Amino acid sequence: MCGICGQFRFDGKKVSSKSLDMMMSKLARRGPDSSGKWIEGAIGFGHQRLSIIDLSNLGSQPMVDEKLGLTLVFNGTIYNYKSLRALLISLGYTFFSNSDTEVIIKAYHCWGVECLERLDGMFAFAIWDEASQKLFIARDRMGIKPFYFNASSKAFTFASNSQALLTQDLDKSINPVALQQQLSLHGVVPAPNTIINGIQKLKPGTFIILNTDGQIQEKTYWSPSAKRPSENISDQEYIEKTHELLTAAVTKRMDASDVPIGVLLSGGLDSSLIVALLKEAGHEDIRTFSIGFEDIDDEAGSEFEYSDQIVSRFKTQHQKYKISNQEVLPRLSEAVMNMSEPMVGQDAVAFYLLSEQVSKHTKVVLSGQGADEAFAGYFWYPRMAKENGSDIERFSRHYVDRPHKEYLKTVASQYQGENHTHNWLDKEFSKPGADSFIDKVFRTDMTRLIVDDPVKRVDNMTMAWGLEARVPFMDTELVEWALSIPPSLKMREEGKYPLKDISRGLLPDSVIDRKKGYFPMPALKYIQGEFLEFMSDILLSRACINRGIFDKQYINKIIDSPRDYMTALNGSRLWHLALLEYWFQINVDK
Repeated sequence: MCGICGQFRFDGKKVSSKSLDMMMSKLARRGPDSSGKWIEGAIGFGHQRLSIIDLSNLGSQPMVDEKLGLTLVFNGTIYNYKSLRALLISLGYTFFSNSDTEVIIKAYHCWGVECLERLDGMFAFAIWDEASQKLFIARDRMGIKPFYFNASSKAFTFASNSQALLTQDLDKSINPVALQQQLSLHGVVPAPNTIINGIQKLKPGTFIILNTDGQIQEKTYWSPSAKRPSENISDQEYIEKTHELLTAAVTKRMDASDVPIGVLLSGGLDSSLIVALLKEAGHEDIRTFSIGFEDIDDEAGSEFEYSDQIVSRFKTQHQKYKISNQEVLPRLSEAVMNMSEPMVGQDAVAFYLLSEQVSKHTKVVLSGQGADEAFAGYFWYPRMAKENGSDIERFSRHYVDRPHKEYLKTVASQYQGENHTHNWLDKEFSKPGADSFIDKVFRTDMTRLIVDDPVKRVDNMTMAWGLEARVPFMDTELVEWALSIPPSLKMREEGKYPLKDISRGLLPDSVIDRKKGYFPMPALKYIQGEFLEFMSDILLSRACINRGIFDKQYINKIIDSPRDYMTALNGSRLWHLALLEYWFQINVDK
C-alpha cells in the first residue's frame, strides 16, 4: 500500500532531510497519494502513501503516537485489523484513526515482538520506540512486502526498493554469491543477499531490533513444516479444508479495503477460481482485467479464449488489453527501472503494462501467485520426484538454469568461484520438518524461492503504478495447510488436484482441464528481430564490457544462436544475461 524508507544513525549525526527526500523520490510511484517525513535527531522516516484503508489524513504516515512514544512507517495491509482493534479497545486502548497502521502501533505496545503472531497480512514496517531507544523492524511471513537495507558502522538505512538505497553512499560493487544464484535460480537471489554488495534484504518471517550503538538482533519468527498431521485425514477432508481456507483467504482480502477491488484474470485455473469463489461468497460487482501479446511461431501470446469464458460465466466487469510486440520494446526500460532487483521472468513486463491500465480503474487487485508452488502446479515437480540421486541433484537437473561448469564459462574469471547455489540448497534441504524430498522442495519453493521470483515481480510491477496486489494463495494458514497435504494428492492429474476438485461445477471443465499456461510473453523467450538486436547491443556495449561480468566468447555464442541456449525451465539464457546488464545500466550507472 506504500513505499517506506528511513535511517537510524550511530555516529552522533542527525538524519538528513535531503537524504530522506532522495529516497522518497525513488518510492513516489509506490505511493502517489501523499508523502510524509519525520525526523527526530538520529532517527528519521519517510513515507509515500497509497490510500486504501482510512482514506483521511488521520491514516497518514509516518504515524506518531505521542501518548505511547511510538512512531511507525508501514507498507502493506493487515487483514484482521478490525478484530485486533476491537480487542485492543477492550484492553483499554483508544484510537485516533480507523487505519490498520495504528493497530500495529497499539499491538506492538501491548504485546511487544509477540504482536507479530497476531498480525494476519502482508507487511514491512519499522517502529521507533522512544522509551527504549530501539528500532523494531519486521517483514511478513511470506515476504510479500519488500524490505531492503544497508548496515554500516555509521547508520542503518532502509527502503522498500533498491533504487531508494542507491541514492545513498554505499558499496555498489557486485556480490559474487548473488551473481551465481541470479544466473542459476532464474533471477532468484535469496535473502539476505542482493546483487549489490551494499544492499541486503530482510528474510521473510523475520524481525530485527537495533539499539543506539548499531547492534542488530535478528530472529525468524515463522518457519513452517512440511509434514503430515498426526491424525489420519482423508483426501476429501484435505480438499474440503482447502476450499474453506481458500474462501476465507479471498474473502478477508476483499473485506480489508475502503476502495473497490479487482482481479487480474489470466485465464488460468488460479485466477479463475478466485473469481468463482468471490461469486460463491456473494460478491456481485466483480471487476476483472486481462492482457495478451502477439503469438510467435506456435507460442500463444494470450489466454483470452479461457478468460473470456470466465467473464461470460460470472458476468464480471471486464477490461481486456492486447499489446503488440512493437509496444513492448519501447516500454522495457520503464519496467526494468521499477525492478528492485534484476527479474528475468517474462511476465514482469506483462504485469507492468497490465498494471498501468488496471490502475486507471482501481487501487487494489487480487492475483493468483502462489497456487502453483503451494499445490504442485509446475511440470518440474513430478520430474524431480522420479529422479534419482541426492536431493540437490534431483532438484538441480530440473530447475537450475545452468550447471556450475557452464556458469564458470559464462562469467569472467574474477566471478568464478564455488557453487553457492549448491551450498544454499544444501542448507535449505537440511532443515528439519519435512517428510520427504518433494516436501523439502515444496517448502523451499514456498518459503524462499517464491519470495524473490513471482511475488517480488508482482509487487514491483503493480506498485510501479500505485496498484496493490493481494495474493490469497499465499495466505499463511492456507500455505501451512498446503504444506501438510500429501504430495501424491497435490500432484495427482498433472498437479493442483485439490484446486481442480474444488473447481468442478464452479468453473468450465475446459479451464480446469486445459494444459497449464504461463503468463505468455513470447518475444522475450524466442528472441529474434529487433529484440535480438536490442539484447546484442546491450551485451556488446562499452558499459557491459567495462563492467566485466561476462565471458566475451560465451556472449558471442548465445547471440549467434539464442534458441540453442534455453534453460531447464524453457527460459532464454540470452535474455537472462541481457536483463542483468540492462538493470545495472538503468539503475546503477545512471
